[in-house]
Amino acid sequence: MTTDKKKISLVLGSGGARGLAHIGVIQVLEEKGYDICSISGSSMGALIGGIYAAGELDTYAKWVCALDRLDVLRLLDFSFSWSSLFKGEKIINALKELIGDRYIEDLPISFTAVATDLDESKEVWLSKGPLFDAIRASIAFPTIFSPFEYQGKTLVDGGLLNPIPIAPTLRDMTDMTIAVSLSGKPRKVPEVPPCPPDPPEKRQKYHQKVLDFIDSLQRRGNARDVEDEGFFDIISKSLDAMQSTIAGFKLASYTPDLTIEIPKNVSSIYEFERAKELIEIGRCRAEEVLKEQL
Repeated sequence: MTTDKKKISLVLGSGGARGLAHIGVIQVLEEKGYDICSISGSSMGALIGGIYAAGELDTYAKWVCALDRLDVLRLLDFSFSWSSLFKGEKIINALKELIGDRYIEDLPISFTAVATDLDESKEVWLSKGPLFDAIRASIAFPTIFSPFEYQGKTLVDGGLLNPIPIAPTLRDMTDMTIAVSLSGKPRKVPEVPPCPPDPPEKRQKYHQKVLDFIDSLQRRGNARDVEDEGFFDIISKSLDAMQSTIAGFKLASYTPDLTIEIPKNVSSIYEFERAKELIEIGRCRAEEVLKEQL
């Protein structure tokens, strides 16, 4: 497929761990010769987009693919507060060490992270200042990560109001806009084998208890009754349903030139230990959609 180095604006949607599919989409776009000149993202889309704009996506992909469930656990800092389960600072500090902090205005690619201002009930576009402050604000998923206080605002996950932020790219001087939605219609997906158990030396009592807790958050929708589903299952599925609806309206209001949809049933929002599989799903979906354009 020849693109003659088409310059594109790339919009990366929110959706928790499903956002790892963005990595596969970006890999395919680069392989096909597209020139990504501008990125806008919400939540996980902001994280992947910001790291790509900093030129460190390969570094991040290798790192995240090496994580198992216990590694993911170690990146979670319990907040011991009523506002959220985790503070979210430990994961951001780990990413700063891995990638190095940057200022958005110094990045070689235009980048906008979208967050939600809780007090003003409106979306906020973050296109300057420290990169990981913008990412931290955009990924502050309610009940999971604490809200982020930034420039006098209380900011949370951008996906609450704009799960697929096309509007920040409307003034871009590019050839086309490609949006990646993580709220695609459910599709039949291959059965995923269970994760192998951690080696005995890793399975300390405390760790095992917390892994059991994480497992309870990650149960994958095979319960028949609402009573059988956990508190956080209900919250995540409710927010997922809300974001899917909003994403549909956003795509109708600001129609991109091309939309790549990742089925929303490929993973829960918590399953970051499935990075390799989710990246491959992103690659496959990108290949399918681009092939249809021929």
